[in-house]
Amino acid sequence: MSLTKRQLFLSHVAQTSDLPVMLEVSHAKGVHIWDIYGKRYVDMNSGIAVNSLGHCHPEIVQAICDQSERYMHTMVYGEHVQSPQVEFAQLLLDQLRSDLDVLYYLMSGTEATELAMKLAKRYTGRYEIIACRIAYHGSTHGAESLRSDENYKAPYQPLLPGIRHINFNEEEALESITTRTGCVITEVVQGEAGVIPPHPCWLRAVQERCRQVGALFIVDEIQSGFGRTGSLFAHQRFAIEPDVVLVGKAMGGGMPIAGVISSREIMSCIIRNPALGHITTFGGHPMSCAAALAGLRVLLQKEHISQISNKVAYIKSRLQCHPVVKQIRNAGLMMAVEPIGRKYLKHIVGHAFELGLIVDWFLFNNRSFRLAPPLVISMEELAEACDILEAAMDYALAKYER
Repeated sequence: MSLTKRQLFLSHVAQTSDLPVMLEVSHAKGVHIWDIYGKRYVDMNSGIAVNSLGHCHPEIVQAICDQSERYMHTMVYGEHVQSPQVEFAQLLLDQLRSDLDVLYYLMSGTEATELAMKLAKRYTGRYEIIACRIAYHGSTHGAESLRSDENYKAPYQPLLPGIRHINFNEEEALESITTRTGCVITEVVQGEAGVIPPHPCWLRAVQERCRQVGALFIVDEIQSGFGRTGSLFAHQRFAIEPDVVLVGKAMGGGMPIAGVISSREIMSCIIRNPALGHITTFGGHPMSCAAALAGLRVLLQKEHISQISNKVAYIKSRLQCHPVVKQIRNAGLMMAVEPIGRKYLKHIVGHAFELGLIVDWFLFNNRSFRLAPPLVISMEELAEACDILEAAMDYALAKYER
């Protein structure tokens, strides 16, 4: 007897937890995912802020198809002149300040973190790196070293030396940034901590302290970038000027791509002494770059970013008055909903899924659930999503009122 896809998945696809969601995907379009039984789900998670333009956006799909007929992989990144790479880099960098003029292509956000750490060490000659507590920058060995949670790190020790941690939004933390520091790396908005926005002046104070001691100021926009927070990049909302910007997730419209953005001066330190200071086989893959270019053009030409504030206001108007909701935190459509007690969470998330709505958990916040809908979601689709969420919250509340 042949095994089902579900059985084959559990038998042969390496797992990351004992409790995978096990949604058997048939197809996806716009803000919806269908399973193999024909059930439709409203995706309020966007693959954790990846599908910001929805699933299978027609302009992105067309760009991928067109590029597949021209060429796919031809040579490792940095050796051949490939139009999708060049055109996307030009368009993206045109949206940033003039000294952020070089983009190094990678495949994932955690690779971007790795390169940023190497740049800091190479450019400054220092190995101390300061990261924020309860931050997430990836799961490779170097990125794992930046985590503050010992429960995650302990099984993989020893990790990289020279890592120090400060508290996000804490003014006293600036004293830890010294002439020994190679860089400070911080999310603009802490994501896996449960969507913690920065205090208005904190990021600027970190930047100024880095300038004083000669450390690089690195901001992680992997989750917050490409329109999610209501501007193309979150750091543009806070009047800061980072030396290095990490990008990924929504960058490729559903295709794997990431990058490190910096100045030519900083990035040139990996070119020589030694040469090939960082290399990648598939970074800047032409299919992913074509998708990224099409997606960025859509973001810049349409009104999706400008409509975010109205959509946020609608979600809050529907949910924050519910008796089970304690708080809603957000930076644009990067949102966290915190119930009045942890006991309600599993019922809200689980029952919403049963009713056809996908929401998600956070890595480092077990008191809240995540809302990160596609930016293209319509008000009618948002209304449907809120109807389901209200029903799920009613269900969770009733569980403990009997």
